[in-house]
Amino acid sequence: MQFYDVAKVLSTHGLQGEVKVALITDFPELRFAQGSKLALKDDETQVLTVESSRPFKQFWLVKFVEITEISAAEALKGQTLVVSQADQHELPAGTYYYRDILGCQVLDNQTGELLGSITEIESPGANDVWQVTEESGKEYLIPYIADVVKKVDVANKRVYVELMEGLRDEN
Repeated sequence: MQFYDVAKVLSTHGLQGEVKVALITDFPELRFAQGSKLALKDDETQVLTVESSRPFKQFWLVKFVEITEISAAEALKGQTLVVSQADQHELPAGTYYYRDILGCQVLDNQTGELLGSITEIESPGANDVWQVTEESGKEYLIPYIADVVKKVDVANKRVYVELMEGLRDEN
């Protein structure tokens, strides 16, 4: 079974077994919804059920049904929480998991010219920014906005774009 990282446990919070996590997911409301099942990356057989969760500054606080005291929560520190492919939700149209976008070829929507491939995704604010790496190794960033990204073909690992002037330095 395939598992995907969703958060890293940073510390305990309080005495009742709640933990503070750093997100590795764009969907914390889904991943940490009451009743959601998560596992530990180092031991995928240890499944934890979310009892409650809430945002906390730039982190999330999560309480698991199976963790009832601080000593049990201490054992989770440094662990990565994962979700099984079977427990992932279907995404709305136009929304993608990072794993679906990473490695996609980027093609000019008008000419079909191969511009590079997506090697990294950043989420600085209003929209994601995709790093494109050309065959030469040169890198540039494109925003994931409708004016630039015209079509995403996950099945064939292709993204069709119309680059705005200045996004790709031709020199």
